[in-house]
Amino acid sequence: MWWFQQGLSFLPSALVIWTSAAFIFSYITAITLHHIDPALPYISDTGTVAPEKCLFGAMLNIAAVLCIATIYVRYKQVHALSPEENLIIKLNKAGLVLGILSCLGLSVVANFQKTALFAAHVSGAVLTFSMGSLYMFVQTILSYQMQPKIHGKQVFWIRLLLAIWCGVSAFSMLICSSILHSGSFGTDLEQKLHWNPEDKGYVLHMITTAAEWSMSFSFFGFFLTYIRDFQKISLRVEANLHGLTLYDTAPCPINNERTRLLSRDI
Repeated sequence: MWWFQQGLSFLPSALVIWTSAAFIFSYITAITLHHIDPALPYISDTGTVAPEKCLFGAMLNIAAVLCIATIYVRYKQVHALSPEENLIIKLNKAGLVLGILSCLGLSVVANFQKTALFAAHVSGAVLTFSMGSLYMFVQTILSYQMQPKIHGKQVFWIRLLLAIWCGVSAFSMLICSSILHSGSFGTDLEQKLHWNPEDKGYVLHMITTAAEWSMSFSFFGFFLTYIRDFQKISLRVEANLHGLTLYDTAPCPINNERTRLLSRDI
């Protein structure tokens, strides 16, 4: 059996591969059509102009669904492993809410381009990165609480380093972006897709975009740490029927049907 056939380990793998493909394909298309500059554009700039915005939006919507599925499986796994730990239960629920909000923001970013509805696009980006960062820190705390009984210390330290990487990238992006859009470097910067080294604010722009890409890579790395954990879990869906027909009759007890959901049992 291949590693991605064990449990639900294919979910975080598929999430990272699919999201990376969305960025790469839209970037290549935008560069080929000269819609953006090759050197470190904003991620959303690669999906601002047609036809790449169609590809960018469709693929990121699917990525948001994969991300919700991954976050839900993680929630169910932690709940099953620590059903009586009050702190872990609360953190686990908080992580689920934060993760879903981050996925919602990702869908908003995918469907509202910054040149069309800048306020909606920025709101989606803030929701994605802020809630996503908090999700990483919550999951890191959960990993600390669960070691060494549930898993080893190595997993915690890897996730802690990735969370710190994400935090540093987020702080750099926030500071540089705030200065860049303060009005001292011109107006309508959100409509600008081509930057030259002579432009005012070019250095701040490059730091901001580098931090954005760096933050995305930290997300990818964090979800990849779920692969080994997800090899130890599978989910089932259960259909509870209340009768042998769909007519309005009195319910009668029958055998329930249980079907594997996405994976075989380990």
